[in-house]
Amino acid sequence: MNKQLKVLFIGTYVPKECGIATFTFDLLNSVSGVHDDIHCEVIALNDPSEIYNYPEEVVFQIERNRLEDYYRAADFINQSDADIVCLQHEFGLFWGNAGDYIFALLSGISKPVITTMHTIIKEPEPEYRISTEKLIRYSEKLVVMSQTAVEMLKEVYKVPDEKIEMIFHGLPDYPFNNCNKYKQKLDLKGSPLLLTFGLLSQNKGIESMLEALPELVSQYPDLVYLILGATHPVVKKQHGETYRQYLTNRVSELGLEKNVLFHDKFVEKEELCNYILASDIYVSPYLSREQIVSGALTYAIGMGKAIVSTPYWYAQEMLSENRGLLVDFGYAEGFKNSLLYLIENPEECDKMRRNAYDFGRKMTWKNIGKEYNAVFTKALKQYRPYSGTKNRFNFLPDQLPEIKLDHLKLLTDNVGIIQHTNLGVPARHYGYSTDDVGRGLAALIQLIDSQEKSEELWKLITTYMSFLEHAQTDTGHFHNFMSYKRDFLDEEGSEDTLGRAVYGLGYVISCPYLSKNMRTLAHTLISKAGTQMKNLSYPRAKAYTMCGLYEMLRAGVDADSFESIFNSRRDAVRAVDSLIDRDTFESIFLSHADSLVDLYEANRKEGWEWFEPTVTYSNAKLSESLILAYNYTKDRTYRKAGLDTLDFLTETQWKGDFFDIVGNKGWYSWNGEKPIFDQQPIEAGYLTQAYISAYEAVRVRKYLELARYSFEYFLGRNRLQIPMYDSLTGAVCDGLNCDGMNCNQGAESVICFLLALSSLNKYADEAYSALFQPAVRSEGLTKKKNLLAANRID
Repeated sequence: MNKQLKVLFIGTYVPKECGIATFTFDLLNSVSGVHDDIHCEVIALNDPSEIYNYPEEVVFQIERNRLEDYYRAADFINQSDADIVCLQHEFGLFWGNAGDYIFALLSGISKPVITTMHTIIKEPEPEYRISTEKLIRYSEKLVVMSQTAVEMLKEVYKVPDEKIEMIFHGLPDYPFNNCNKYKQKLDLKGSPLLLTFGLLSQNKGIESMLEALPELVSQYPDLVYLILGATHPVVKKQHGETYRQYLTNRVSELGLEKNVLFHDKFVEKEELCNYILASDIYVSPYLSREQIVSGALTYAIGMGKAIVSTPYWYAQEMLSENRGLLVDFGYAEGFKNSLLYLIENPEECDKMRRNAYDFGRKMTWKNIGKEYNAVFTKALKQYRPYSGTKNRFNFLPDQLPEIKLDHLKLLTDNVGIIQHTNLGVPARHYGYSTDDVGRGLAALIQLIDSQEKSEELWKLITTYMSFLEHAQTDTGHFHNFMSYKRDFLDEEGSEDTLGRAVYGLGYVISCPYLSKNMRTLAHTLISKAGTQMKNLSYPRAKAYTMCGLYEMLRAGVDADSFESIFNSRRDAVRAVDSLIDRDTFESIFLSHADSLVDLYEANRKEGWEWFEPTVTYSNAKLSESLILAYNYTKDRTYRKAGLDTLDFLTETQWKGDFFDIVGNKGWYSWNGEKPIFDQQPIEAGYLTQAYISAYEAVRVRKYLELARYSFEYFLGRNRLQIPMYDSLTGAVCDGLNCDGMNCNQGAESVICFLLALSSLNKYADEAYSALFQPAVRSEGLTKKKNLLAANRID
């Protein structure tokens, strides 16, 4: 091999007491033992609240009931240098419907997956069929452990031959031995010694063996039946020791206390092998035919044991050609007769043992490791990685959606915008919010430019202006929350509330399509808020205020423009001494811009180009406000801070073909882990606006492309590949959670969607042009200098 092959295993892992954990451990060691240039690591699955002291090869852990852990694991795999992923699949290992949480991982990785199928269902319920078919689709190769499993995949699931690999269950390599040495080592009695081992559960069928024992014991009083293994942890959690107690009671009823032993413990592999080697006959009385593999039976075969088993699928295949005896399910008489035959015919018994042992040589872990390695090598040669953009998001439209105000109008009554919905139906008990009204005004004013003077826009704008005029307090601040009964619920809102109100009012003042009366009222409300605006301390409140003031300043609006109307109609507006002049607004604007730059310089550090130690909410609005400050002043200090922080948001959230927004479930600290879920659509909307502002400021083509991609977050370019926008109603879902989409459709979500759509609409032809050459590559952005490459559009 010219380079080291790196294999990443996914499954439960030692020291967890679980058959698949042991299998994964043995498989890893067999693969890594094939050649010095094979390096193996593990992603281990844990039950909720489990903590293990794992060996060093475990590099990542999944708490199997946490969907976000599967997404994180996918990110880890993509960023790792693993060549291939080897998944141990058993439905019960993974949470979700038929274990479908695993597909959050498989759908997001760009490495070939080799899946070892520990269970195959011949007649699956619909959810298990769907889950199996998805597993087949995501796997480059499927490894099964019997020819029966091969035929089942082909017949039931129509899997092509070339996708299936048959590799036996592995086993340790021991010499062919008699039992006495190991009986003495373990201080075990029994002549003969019968053994059943494995995690105890009702499907083991041990009661059938107990029923067979009285007549055997009457002829062979030294016979001992050893039942080795702890109760299965899932069974114990749900039912306690009910099954074990039932068996114990039955032993007493049959008078077998001297002949039946229970060893209630999980034994490590070496000790387990000693127990198997000490036994004369291994008994496998499973009750279910649908058993496609059994590690216990495999070990018994490979160690040359005489075997009596029920005819489950795996046993039928493995014990053919005189390698063991089969007894019908639950047939105690059959067990008795088969065991008598083996005890009373030692030569036939030894021949059967030798047949089993010889067959088992091909199943030793050394040979299994070679076979898996050959499959890995073959899969790597055949693997053709998919383009994430083409395959994951090929459902996205090739043009922007039309502007649709149905849902916004549904939320708006003659008072204001109802904040929240219950599954899309306005939830009146939540009342109204100035936060939504202020941003709603900004969105509507931008739509006037694109829709000219629409009557429906005029009505909405008038309603929102009326709300803000009523919400302003005597100090110039604004109430935020109003009940459906039209009572304000606070003394005054937060600083963010003030900033959002100014944000909307600034747009109103700058809009030439609105009446002078309407714009004068907006100027009056902002003027009254002047003292409050000067004294802001929170960065987002400053950013919102700057965005509103920028619209005024950019439009060249001055107090003189409204003075005559203001003076002649002072009785028509709420009391204010005078309208604030342009210089005062500019002073406030620049003061806030300088303070944001100072905040950035105080908190930035290597790998953390941000205003604060934590990335929280409304993030891109901070960057956008400084980019607007640069547009107004041409001061490169503002541009640098604005673009640096916007690029940092990109690097933090851009995954190469979609935006993975910082979630509200804890937010993202500079020395912490980025939360994945409770993603809010406001962040995608503000990113789109910020990218458009960046594009207008510096004409770097990448910003236009990123604006398109961040907007497409609403349309399904997100981690869950779920459209959040409903093109029929114009509604937008409220977020992405670990269990799927938040189907409530509140005011904030649709407003931020409209803000983003209006911004991107200005450049729709360029963003969706067939001649548009992507500047953001699918491998993602890892270095800021790549993002800032001066590919300009003049």
